[in-house]
Amino acid sequence: MAKQAPAAPLQTKLITNDILAAVIERDREREIITRRYGLFDRKETLEQIGELLGITRERVRQLEKSVMTKLRQAAEQGTVPHMTEVEARLVSELQLLGGAARLSDLTAKVVAENGRDEQSRIAFLALLCPKLVVVDEDNDFYRSVGINSVHDEKQLRKLVAKIIEATKAIGEAKAIEDVAERAGIKDPSHARALASTSKHLATLNNTWGLTKWPTVNPKNIRDKIYVILFQSGKHMHFNEIAVAIKASDFKRKDVTTQAIHNELIKDNRFVLIGRGIYALKEWGYEKGTVADIITQVLRNAKGPLHRDEIVKRVLKTRYVKETTVLLNLQGKAQFVRVAKATYTLAEPVKAKAKK
Repeated sequence: MAKQAPAAPLQTKLITNDILAAVIERDREREIITRRYGLFDRKETLEQIGELLGITRERVRQLEKSVMTKLRQAAEQGTVPHMTEVEARLVSELQLLGGAARLSDLTAKVVAENGRDEQSRIAFLALLCPKLVVVDEDNDFYRSVGINSVHDEKQLRKLVAKIIEATKAIGEAKAIEDVAERAGIKDPSHARALASTSKHLATLNNTWGLTKWPTVNPKNIRDKIYVILFQSGKHMHFNEIAVAIKASDFKRKDVTTQAIHNELIKDNRFVLIGRGIYALKEWGYEKGTVADIITQVLRNAKGPLHRDEIVKRVLKTRYVKETTVLLNLQGKAQFVRVAKATYTLAEPVKAKAKK
């Protein structure tokens, strides 16, 4: 069976012009809607439009409300040109996206070039579609569009709040299936769609978490290094980390190997455990030289240890050669051989008693 050809991009500029010409009779009202919704240029405020047209801010607001009411009524009655086709296309794409989507994501699916003007026109057209709900951008949400029969705006916001709480309760980045189950949402694709509308949630490499978590929203080189090490689950040489960052899905990944090495040295989350090799501190590693680690091993042992046991314990936290451990053990004054191949910490020099 032949694959169905992809739907043609929506000609939003032509569609919007046709709608304005067919439904709005007065030039002034068309000007208000065009400028207020940024249909062909940047959005303008009530004050800016009022100054241009020589009317008050309040009068602009009244006319905008009146015209949008008229447009919505006409759309519900089926008398707006192109609206049946536009609504069907947007609903179809939203169903594929899980029932809701960030405006930028929806626009990318239905137009040839996903620019600011195109997004403004898709938002405007969605406002006229009876089957759709538009969520305006604020501190919590990106501007988004959803299917009305799935949830209205109030329900959408409530479900997103549940997803955020579930994510907080889990405490780490997880697949959307895990988040959806914790939030009590049966369809993971629906949970993913809802999560994409929230400014408090982010995703990276198919895992979701809070925006403030570097594992899903790395904001600088150090965060990106952390993500690479965290996902690998093992120590890496800084050259390997550089290669992994360049091959990643990060938005900005054009960083030099030297810059990566510099950040590894500065950040306490990373521990040097070998020549150019780093691991995460949260894995149980502590900063320090090989001699420092030997000291800690002997201190924890609370007594002498055979050199083979010392080497074994040091190599659990340092990726170095055995000879490096032995050279430190034999060449540092703080270690004393007390029997054949057996060492302990040197006794601290006691201050002489005053006469």
